Amino acid sequence: MASGISLIAGLGNPGSRYIDTRHNAGFWFVEALADRYHGEWRDDTRFKSRVCEVTINNQRIWLIAPQTFMNHSGEAIAAFARYYRLDSSQILVAHDELDLAPGRVKLKQGGGAAGHNGLRDTTRHLGSPDDLRLRLGIGHPGQQREVVNFVLKRAPEAEMVLIQSAIEHAVDHIGDIIQGDLQTAMNALHSHS
Repeated sequence: MASGISLIAGLGNPGSRYIDTRHNAGFWFVEALADRYHGEWRDDTRFKSRVCEVTINNQRIWLIAPQTFMNHSGEAIAAFARYYRLDSSQILVAHDELDLAPGRVKLKQGGGAAGHNGLRDTTRHLGSPDDLRLRLGIGHPGQQREVVNFVLKRAPEAEMVLIQSAIEHAVDHIGDIIQGDLQTAMNALHSHS
């Protein structure tokens, strides 16, 4: 992790049908970064992704939004990482998190997928669970059988405000994250509600 983060991947589903659904919280995060740091998105068929380059704290950072659908996110992320010779520890994956309430955000180093198919596929394709994860809370419907329907729907407006606020808070602390000052970032993010 000494080299810091070079690639930030937001997980989501492409297309207008999914644009405002909870499962696209990872996309919302990389889009907020692109807006803050004046990045220009372009389609890159080599990586089956929308790609954007920004400069944060004088460091070049790649942002990608895989267009492979959530369950195949790893294909795009791994292709990008191989091309630019990035280790999994240089990758931050932003994703929706059922186990956190809307408005909560947590940073986590590696670990399991906890049932998240996008994370599972990313770990499989990278061959390592060592990427950094930004977990963006969307809440849980209460019943496991309702999860698929829940993540593929838009959150009520009050929850959307909380999710967007958490995303902006995470964007505020991206400098610490990319430079590897994870404890500072975690202290700030985990105390935010």
